[in-house]
Amino acid sequence: MEGLSLDLVVLQLFTGLALGAIYVLLALGMSLLFGMLTVVNFAHGAFYMLGAYVGIMLLGVGFNFWLCLLFVPLVVGSVGLLCERFLIRRLYGRGIDYPLLLTFGLSYIMVECVRIVFGTTGLQFDTPDALVGATDIGIGYFPTYRLFVIAVTFVVLGLLWLFLERTPYGLIIRAGARDPQIVRILGIDVARVWLVVFGIGTGLAALAGLLAAPLQGASPEMGNSILAEAFVVTVVGGMGSLVGAVIAGLLVGVVVAMTSLLAPEMAQVSIFALMAVVLLIRPQGFFGRAGLMS
Repeated sequence: MEGLSLDLVVLQLFTGLALGAIYVLLALGMSLLFGMLTVVNFAHGAFYMLGAYVGIMLLGVGFNFWLCLLFVPLVVGSVGLLCERFLIRRLYGRGIDYPLLLTFGLSYIMVECVRIVFGTTGLQFDTPDALVGATDIGIGYFPTYRLFVIAVTFVVLGLLWLFLERTPYGLIIRAGARDPQIVRILGIDVARVWLVVFGIGTGLAALAGLLAAPLQGASPEMGNSILAEAFVVTVVGGMGSLVGAVIAGLLVGVVVAMTSLLAPEMAQVSIFALMAVVLLIRPQGFFGRAGLMS
């Protein structure tokens, strides 16, 4: 198109990868929860939001941003553990709609609690000094912090892969995601596995919220819109598929970025148009298994 240079298109692709990195972290947590627990977690956006606010709290008591990267997922993941142990676990085996409704209500409770504590207006989250500015990537300058978000996501992907592929506990989780019955037959404490999976899933959502906060600030409603987008990513990649979550997350981020460049008014619509096309061609998503929802 007129006025578009190759450098501009490539820079916009990098912008899409940075956005896609946030989607990947969110969708990984959702896919992990659904693949192992068959739980559609409507509170996932609230845990994402909580990650940003816990980061603000930790910064306020003297932590730096680098420590927040470690402690925010641990703190919010611990909240997720409590929610699974005392709320969601009671509803396993009663149908997929029961935990869905519970987590839907839980998300409202979490948002209202944040409003009470921090107020209804959003809060600014400053970019760390070391990541302010832009970096020359050969074709132009690109925000350093967005490059950092991409890098952190790929590091997390590598660590998660090592955990799932190279540890005995990861083997149990993968087996449970493929066939939960076999885990029970082998005499493994399924409840403990579910607990760990829920903690990892909510911790990933919190990390995504923390990384997104310097880009958009923190607000009690920040998890609402991105929850719908995370569901699109999860559905496009295939419910329960971690590989699908990664590929679909990056793809959706690039589609949104390129649509924003060419037709900004269609940016949000493009996400759902992509989902519609994928589901028409492959109803279970890229890597999903047919019949998983049943």
